Amino acid sequence: MDIPVKKNDDITVEISAVSGEGAGVGRFNGFAVFVPYALAGETVEAHIIKVAGTYAVGKLTRVINAAPQRIAPPCPSYYKCGGCTLQHVSYAAQLEIKRVQVRDALERIGGFNGVYVRPTIGMREPLRYRNKGSFPFACVGGEVKWGLYAARSHRLIAAEDCIIERSEAVAAADAVRGWAEANGVAPYDEESCTGVLRHVITRQLTGGTAVCVVTTGELKNSADLVKRLRAALPELRSAVHNINHRDTNVICGDEYRVIWGEPTVTQRIAGLDFEVSAESFLQVNPLQTEKLYSLAVDGLGLSGSETVADIFCGIGTITLLLAGKARSVVGLEYVEKAIGDAKRNAVKNGVTNAKFYCGAAEKLLPRLVREGMKFDAVTLDPPRKGADPAVLEAVAASGAQRIAYVSCNPATLARDLKHLAVLGYAIESVQPVDMFPQTSHVECVVLMVRGR
Repeated sequence: MDIPVKKNDDITVEISAVSGEGAGVGRFNGFAVFVPYALAGETVEAHIIKVAGTYAVGKLTRVINAAPQRIAPPCPSYYKCGGCTLQHVSYAAQLEIKRVQVRDALERIGGFNGVYVRPTIGMREPLRYRNKGSFPFACVGGEVKWGLYAARSHRLIAAEDCIIERSEAVAAADAVRGWAEANGVAPYDEESCTGVLRHVITRQLTGGTAVCVVTTGELKNSADLVKRLRAALPELRSAVHNINHRDTNVICGDEYRVIWGEPTVTQRIAGLDFEVSAESFLQVNPLQTEKLYSLAVDGLGLSGSETVADIFCGIGTITLLLAGKARSVVGLEYVEKAIGDAKRNAVKNGVTNAKFYCGAAEKLLPRLVREGMKFDAVTLDPPRKGADPAVLEAVAASGAQRIAYVSCNPATLARDLKHLAVLGYAIESVQPVDMFPQTSHVECVVLMVRGR
C-alpha cells in the first residue's frame, strides 16, 4: 500500500476512536493517523509530524467539528505537559473511553468477542487525587525549576502547581527548590551529565507525609533542607535521601538514607495499617484503591476455608486483606524490601495466617507448585508488562478454581487472559476502575472461573 501522507503535510481527517494513549485515531485515504487531543466523532485539521510504515502522527491544528464531550482543560499547562492526556474530555466521557479501551483490548488481543465490560467506576472529585508526587528539576533561564516533562521527552515544563497532585507534593517541591537555590545545588542535566539535584518524590499518607530527595551524590547542607521541609509540611514524618550517581533517566538509585524522622510512614487501607518505605510500591489513589482491592478480594467469594496465593504482592496489601477471609494466604514478590515491609505489616495487623516468599514469580511459583503447594484461589497484580507464561501455567497447575487479575495495562491483561482461557479458565466479570483521572490509564479487575 502506498503511504498517502508525508511529513509536514496538512490534512483533514475524521476521528473514529481514541487510542490507549489518549490520541484520536482516524484514517486518511485508508491510512491510520493518530492525532493527540482529538476525539471520536470530530473532524480535525492536523499537521503530520511523523510517518511510519503503518501509521502517521499528526499535531492537532484546528477542530472543525467538535465533539459534545470536549471541554476546556482546567490546567493552564495541559497542552505543554505530558502528565495528563484527557483533560480536554468531560469526566463522564473519560470513563467511557476507558471502558471501551478495555473492551477493545479484550476483543482485538484476547479474542474475547461479546464479553461485557462494566461501566468504569469513577471518582466524585477527579482532581487532587494523587497521594504520590514525583517532580524532576532543571535549570530554566538560569533558575532552579521543578515541573513535569513534555510528552515523549525529558524537556522540563516548569510548573507552580499540578491539579491532580495533593498540595503537599507542590509544597515539598517548592521547599526543595528553595534549598537548592540557597545552597547553590545545581539541577542534574541529562545531556551534559552534570549537576546534582534530580527529583523530589512525595507521599501523603494517613500516617503523615514522606519526602525523598534524589541527587547524584552527597546532600549539601541537609539540615537546611530538613528545616525547609518541616516548615512547608507540618505533617512530615520521613525525609529520605536517595543517591543515583548513574548517567541515566531512571529516577532512583539503589542507596537510601534517612535524614530525618522514620524510614516508613503508615497508610490505612480497608481497616488495616501498612508501613510504606520510600522504595515500596503503593497505589497512588487511596480512595479508588479500596474499591479496586475490594473487587478483587470479595470477588473470589471466599468462605474462610481456602488457601489463597497473592502473586506480585508488594508490601502485602491484598495479601493481608485476603487473610481475613481465607484459612491461609501466600504472598510472592521479587522486591526484597517490599517483602520485609509485608512481613512487618502482617505483624503490625496481627495477621498470623499469611506467609511471604521473595523471588521472581516466574521461577518461584512453579517451584512451589512442583513441591506440592496447592491453591483454591489466586490474585494476580503484575506490573505493566503482565505475567510471564510460566506464572499463568503454574497458577493452573496449582489447582486454583478462581482468579482475580488486577491489571494496569489492558493490552497485557488481554494477552494473559487469552493464555488463561487456553488453560481452562473463563471470564466471569470485567470491571474497570479509574485510578488515574485526566489520563488515559485505566486499572481493571477481571474475575475468572475454572471450567465454566
